[in-house]
Amino acid sequence: MAARILDGKALAQSMKERIAGEVAALRERTGRVPGLTVVLVGDNPASQVYVRNKQNSCKAAGMRGTVLRLPGDLEEARLLATIDALNADPDVHGILVQLPLPSQIDDRKVIERVDPRKDVDGFHPENAGLLAIGHPRFVPCTPLGIRELLVSSGIETRGTHAVILGRSQIVGKSMALLLLQKGAGGDATVTVCHSSSRDVDHFTRQADILIAAIGRAEFVKADAIKPGAVVVDVGMNRRADGSLCGDVDYEGASRVASWITPVPGGVGPMTVALLLRNTLDAFRRLE
Repeated sequence: MAARILDGKALAQSMKERIAGEVAALRERTGRVPGLTVVLVGDNPASQVYVRNKQNSCKAAGMRGTVLRLPGDLEEARLLATIDALNADPDVHGILVQLPLPSQIDDRKVIERVDPRKDVDGFHPENAGLLAIGHPRFVPCTPLGIRELLVSSGIETRGTHAVILGRSQIVGKSMALLLLQKGAGGDATVTVCHSSSRDVDHFTRQADILIAAIGRAEFVKADAIKPGAVVVDVGMNRRADGSLCGDVDYEGASRVASWITPVPGGVGPMTVALLLRNTLDAFRRLE
């Protein structure tokens, strides 16, 4: 029996429409709208695409979306000063520094310089710490979008065994902490596998919920998936012919899983929708 589709594109569109309605109400009541500034250093082609999508989504939601484009040879001190100015600007409610940054700039210094109350990416150590102790404020948008997708689809996480492939701060670690939270979308038993894990298939075959975020094209095969598992594919890779694929062999996995995310159209749209929601939340906290 073919797996049901976890349609992130449809859910994200619904969320964006709700957010646009809330923003319109804020504008009517206060004359102000949330403002998101994306800082883009250099001309990385992939980053250009991501930033354009974020800016367009902000405009569609009625928010003020600004892209601050800076040269690739920018000095670290100048970037830090720019972030200080954005921190102090009352019209900027969310700050997102597009990664990766050029090699002369220390990513960590930049992330830590962003006001944690405007850190809509959820990368600041203060926000990471709040998530770790069970009092999340801003959570990275990709894992937050995955949780929203699971909850909205009526997928039970309580008491399940969730296996995550990948331990990045952006996805893997934050996803694990979210699934461990008490309440809807949490209360799971979590295993995190990474590049040094032995016999990864041993763990994936136990997973009621399998989340793949390792950046390896079609790494997870059907025989490594527990029948009836929920499969969430965070990967975005290109095959030799230029076509897109995830970290999971979709064709094989869809014959084994109960639910599965497509690539594209699964997790990606949810990431952008949750960025808008985080920005709206930041506006409410700061105003």
